[in-house]
Amino acid sequence: MAGHALVASRRSASYQAEVSLSGDYKELTVRGRADGYDPDKNQLEEVKTYKGDLATLPENHRQLHWAQVKVYGWLQCRTLGLTEIHLALVYFEIASQSETILSAVFSADSLQDFFDTQCALFLQWARQEMHHRSARNAALLALTFPHPSFRAGQRELAQAVYRSAVRQRCLMVQAPTGIGKTIGTLFALLKAAPGQAVDKIFFLPGKTSGRRLALDALTLIQSSSSTLPLRVIELVARDKACEHPDKACHGESCPLARGFYDRLPAAREAAFSDSHSAGMLDKEALRTVALHHSICPYYLAQDLVRWSDVVVGDYNYYFDVSAMLHSLTLSQQWRVSVLVDEAHNLVDRARKMYSAPLEQAHLAALRPSASPSLGKPLERLQRAWCDLNKAPATDPQSGPPNAQPADPSTDHPNNPPAAYRMLPGLPAKFLVALQQATRAMSDALDADPASFDADLKRFYFDTLHFLRMAERFGEHSLFDVMQRPPKPVGDNPSGRRTLSQLCIRNIVPASFLAPRFAAAHSVALFSATLTPGNYYADMLGLPDTTARAQVESPFEASQLVVQVTTDISTRYQHRAASLTPMAELIARQYIDRPGNYLVFASSYAYLEQLAQTFRARYPDIPVWDQTQRMDETAREAFLARFTPQSQGIGFAVLGGAFAEGIDLPGNRLIGAFIATLGLPQINPVNECIRQRLGERFGTELAYQYAYLYPGVQKVVQAAGRVIRTPTDQGVVYLMDDRFHRQEILNLLPPWWQVRQVRSVS
Repeated sequence: MAGHALVASRRSASYQAEVSLSGDYKELTVRGRADGYDPDKNQLEEVKTYKGDLATLPENHRQLHWAQVKVYGWLQCRTLGLTEIHLALVYFEIASQSETILSAVFSADSLQDFFDTQCALFLQWARQEMHHRSARNAALLALTFPHPSFRAGQRELAQAVYRSAVRQRCLMVQAPTGIGKTIGTLFALLKAAPGQAVDKIFFLPGKTSGRRLALDALTLIQSSSSTLPLRVIELVARDKACEHPDKACHGESCPLARGFYDRLPAAREAAFSDSHSAGMLDKEALRTVALHHSICPYYLAQDLVRWSDVVVGDYNYYFDVSAMLHSLTLSQQWRVSVLVDEAHNLVDRARKMYSAPLEQAHLAALRPSASPSLGKPLERLQRAWCDLNKAPATDPQSGPPNAQPADPSTDHPNNPPAAYRMLPGLPAKFLVALQQATRAMSDALDADPASFDADLKRFYFDTLHFLRMAERFGEHSLFDVMQRPPKPVGDNPSGRRTLSQLCIRNIVPASFLAPRFAAAHSVALFSATLTPGNYYADMLGLPDTTARAQVESPFEASQLVVQVTTDISTRYQHRAASLTPMAELIARQYIDRPGNYLVFASSYAYLEQLAQTFRARYPDIPVWDQTQRMDETAREAFLARFTPQSQGIGFAVLGGAFAEGIDLPGNRLIGAFIATLGLPQINPVNECIRQRLGERFGTELAYQYAYLYPGVQKVVQAAGRVIRTPTDQGVVYLMDDRFHRQEILNLLPPWWQVRQVRSVS
C-alpha cells in the first residue's frame, strides 16, 4: 500500500489514483479498481511491488498481471468511449524505490475481444458450478441415512449438529466412543447445507485415522444415493504428497512444477469427472489424476478446494497461523460449516501452532558457510543471543495450597531448573537483531533463491514465525530459554559452548482461535472427552453463545468391567516396584480370558521396562510393542495383529497413535490396562504453564488446567478403545491407586461402574 501511494505521488496533478471500474458481459458483472490513470498520456497503470531482481518474477505471474490490466483497459475504454489506450505495468522495487515500466498500446476492439473471452470462460465455469450446486442440494434434501437405523445416541448427536447449523452457532458435544460420531455429524451437516446455503463443509480430524474414517463415511453416504454429486477432497501434508522430495518446488527443479498452469485446467476437469474417482478424491485418487496429467498432487489438491463440497484435512488447514482454508473462507466469502473431530486434541495442537521455538544450534551451523551479505547480521544475532542466555529468570511461583503438585500426582521426577528459565518479556535488543538478520535473509533469498539450502530456509522461516508471534505476544503466552547440552567448539573437544532454544510458548490459544470460530457459519466440536466443558471453552475461545450437549452412552455398565488397583503406584519413585505386580495382573486376566489386550504406559521407557518384565515372566504369551517414531506402515502392522481370531497383548504409550482414533470392535480388542494417571510431568516448563494459567484463570483452576484435566482425558480416550459396539464386552484396569480419589472419579464417564481390586488375588 505504501509503495502504491509513493508511485501515485510521483505522477502529475491530473493523475487519478484508485479508479473504480465496472462492466457487464451477459449476466456477469465485472468490477475492479485500477491503480491509476493518467489522462494526459491516456495511460492506465497497474502497480506491482516486489523485492530483488525483477528477472526472477515467474512468467505466469507476469501473464496474470497483463491479463488484469487488459481487463481494466477495456472497462476504461468502455467508460470513456476510447478507441485505444496505453496500458502499463509498473513494477516498484520496495528496497531501492525504483520503477520498471512495461507499456504497450492496445485497441479497444482487441481489449474487448480479450475481455469477452475471459468472461465466457468464467461464465462456462460459473454455470457449471451453479448446476452442480443445484443438483447437489436437490440430492441432499432427499438424502436418507445410509444405515437402516441410527445407533443409540447417534440421532441425538446428529440433531444437535443440525440445529447448530440452522442457528449459526458453535456447538460443543460430548458423545461416547463407538456410536458413529463421524457419519452422524457429516450426515447432519449435509442435510443442513441446502437450507443454510452452506458452500463447503470442512471435516477436521487431528490424526490420519480420523481422515480415513471421514472418507469412508462420505463414501458410504455417497453410495447410498444414486443422484448425489458430492465432491470430496482429502488434504495431506506436502511431505506426504511430494513425488520428488529431493527437488525444490519450482519449475527449474521439479518436473511436476514445470508447466503446472498449462496442464492444470485439464487435470482440474478430469479430477471430478473421471469414473474412477466418482467425486471422491482421497490421497491416492488425487495422485492418480495428478500424475496422469504430470502435475504436482499437493498443489492440485490446493487448487481443487475451490471446487469441492467437503474438505477433509488436518486441524492446521483451518486453525493454523496462515491456514489455507480459513484464508480462502475469508477471501472467497464462503459460508462454511466446520466439524472438529476428537476436539479435545485441539488445545495441545493449537498451542503448538501459536508457539514459536528458535534453535541457536541452527544459527551456529549456518554462520561458517554464510555469504558475506549474511555474515554480519548473523554474527550480531549470535551476540545478542549469547547475551540473552545470561539474562535473569523469572521463577515459577509455588502451586496452589491444596494441589501439592510435586508429590502424589507426579509421574516423573522433578527436573533441575537451571536448564530452563522463563523471562519476564521479549528482549528488545534481541528482537532488533533478529529483525535485521531476517531482513538480510529475505534480501538474499530475493536476489538468489538457489543459494538457500534446506537448513538456511528452515532457519529463515523459523525466524519469520517467531517474529510474527512476537508481534502478538501477550498474557496468553510466555517467553522462555531452554539450555541445550554443551557442544564442542570446532575441532577442540575441550572447548565447549552452551547453546539454547528460545520459545514463545503459547499457553491459551483462545484469542487466536476465536476469529476462526467467528468466520464459520457453524462449528461443531465433538469428542468422547470434553469434560469439564468450561476448561475447553476457556482454552479454545469458544463464543459465549456456544451450545453444549451431552449424548448419553448407548452402552450398559455391564458391558465394561472397570477395576482400579489399590496396591499399585506408578509414581516415578515406585515404578521399579510396580513392574512385577502389573505383569502378574495382566497375565492373570489374559489366562482367565484369552484374547487381545492393550497395555498403556506413560512413556516409552516405562513401556519397555514393563514389556521386558512381562516377556521374562510369561514368554508363551504373544506380545508386540509400539516403538518411537513408527511410520504409517509400522503402525498398520501393529494394528493388524488385532484380529477377531488372534490372541496377544500390545504395549503402547498413553496419548500416542494407539490411544485414540482407532477402531477395534468385537474380539479385536477385549481389554485395556492403563499404567498411569496420564498427568504431564512436573518440570519447570509445566510449572511455568501452571503459573500463567493461574494468572489467567485463578490459582484454584491452575493445577486442574495444567495437569489434572489433560491427564485424565488421555486415560478415558485410551479406555474408550475397548467398547465400540452395543455387543462388545470388555475389561479396563486402571493401575494406579490415585484413580480411587473422588476428584478423579468425577472425571470418568458416568456410565462406568468402578470397582476396586488388588493386583495380588
